Amino acid sequence: MTYLSKLHFFRPRFCRASLFLFIFLLAFGSVRASVLLIPMDAESQENHLKAYGITFWVLSQQQKVQWLLNYRGGSFLLPDGELIRNECRIRGVSFEILPDASAQQILDEISSPARNQEAVILEKAPRIAVYSPKDNPPWDDAVTMALTYAEIPYVTVYDREVLEDKLPLYDWLHLHHEDFTGQYGKFYGAYRATPWYIEGKQQAEALAAELGYAKVSQEKGAVAEKIRQYVIGGGFMFAMCSATDSFDIALAAAGVDICEPMFDGDPSTPNYQQRLDFSRTFAFTDFVLERSPVRYEFSSIDMTSRRDDVPPESDYFTLMDFSAKWDPVPTMLCQNHTALVKGFMGQTTAFNRGQVKPTVMVLGENRLNGEARYIHGVKGRGFFTFYGGHDPEDYQHRVGDPKTELSLHPNSPGYRLILNNVLFPAAKQKKQKT
Repeated sequence: MTYLSKLHFFRPRFCRASLFLFIFLLAFGSVRASVLLIPMDAESQENHLKAYGITFWVLSQQQKVQWLLNYRGGSFLLPDGELIRNECRIRGVSFEILPDASAQQILDEISSPARNQEAVILEKAPRIAVYSPKDNPPWDDAVTMALTYAEIPYVTVYDREVLEDKLPLYDWLHLHHEDFTGQYGKFYGAYRATPWYIEGKQQAEALAAELGYAKVSQEKGAVAEKIRQYVIGGGFMFAMCSATDSFDIALAAAGVDICEPMFDGDPSTPNYQQRLDFSRTFAFTDFVLERSPVRYEFSSIDMTSRRDDVPPESDYFTLMDFSAKWDPVPTMLCQNHTALVKGFMGQTTAFNRGQVKPTVMVLGENRLNGEARYIHGVKGRGFFTFYGGHDPEDYQHRVGDPKTELSLHPNSPGYRLILNNVLFPAAKQKKQKT
């Protein structure tokens, strides 16, 4: 037998052996293939807040993530890899390694019509901007503290960038607790003689003049209008504390002077309450403005002065329960390891339930006190979320109080609501006009 014929003789047996080996390796590999589950329930997760940072980091590496709504507190399914495992270990985030078959079983269970659960694909890390004065300390705002602690990058913008139409560069915008009415936070009554108030007023007036406006109230009104157009065009906006109601007040008062002389140097428009246009606002309607310049309040939207009988130890609000399959957006925003969230105060603590527009969804409420604490709505092609209060882990934050150390609150339910909103733009949305 020639060498060629011998080779021909052995070829079929060699091919069969190779095929069997290939099938074995393929089967073995499929058993070994795995994904990472980042659990978000109360029992399993060591650091809920940094878990959002891990998820954001994976998205920034051009990898997709699945958000498992209502499954173990809103857990995340990530691609497996030693780099991601190490990052979880470094940041102190708990994770579980699941074989592909186990992960698929979870997804199959979630997809059942009998379960109020859903798997939402997160596709791309959103570009984040925080609207805040450049010299403002980051620890004075809960959102910047949450982003910094979770290691989620963001860019700071302020009036100049907004008026120069820079907002479309970003997917998500947070409004630091600004006063968009031009009344300097209504701090006049208690702080008008303090150096920081005087300096802040002078800086605001100088910036308004530099940008071509005669008054701070006019400049802030123009900024509010630019932000309104950003959301209508498809942006995602999140606001806390006084940035919520003062933003809507500025929109309703466009072209109307609601500032008393100590704020802008001239009298307010007579009967300005009757000239408010509630059709321009995002969330609130039929509110009554606070006329007194010495009262630390903007309008009847805020419930702070009406909650004297709410003791701090029993101050909680309840997250609403939505259908994960039919209402994935509010379900995403309410993901948590508890449905009962500890309350906290602010200049704008909570919203008068009767003055929230019927088209706006209430995500969290204190029903006994008639308060909406956490609300969400659609405006044009975009979305907005308003969250009452200043700092979820500082019950009654006051001017000059020390910063909150989030390392002491890594599982904060109140802070989780903020970070739900950060990831929200990463999901595919069906946008509707309203």
